[in-house]
Parts: sequence; C-alpha cells; structure tokens
Amino acid sequence: MAKKKGATEMITLQCETCKRRNYTTMKNKRNNPDRLERTKYCRFDRKHTLHREIKH
Repeated sequence: MAKKKGATEMITLQCETCKRRNYTTMKNKRNNPDRLERTKYCRFDRKHTLHREIKH
C-alpha cells in the first residue's frame, strides 16, 4: 500500500490485558492528536477489552 499524503497515519492498537498488538487502523493526527482508546474484542482473552494506540 502506497503512503498517502496528508495527516492520516496507520496506527496499531494494543490490548491492555494481554499486551498483544491486535488491530491496525487509520487516524487523522490533526483532528485527534491524543492517543486513541477503543473497546475491541481480544481473541486471546476471548472478551472485549480496552485497546490503546502505541508508538511504533
């Protein structure tokens, strides 16, 4: 996938309980400068847990 021009970047979400990197998504850095936090399904814990954006 070619790198796009603009403020959107690919980010990785990490599970807070098992510390595994389960999801990747796009984020606009200009609109959302803070770290992203979402409740997503963790297949290793088999439940919905908090996932946070991590540094690459």
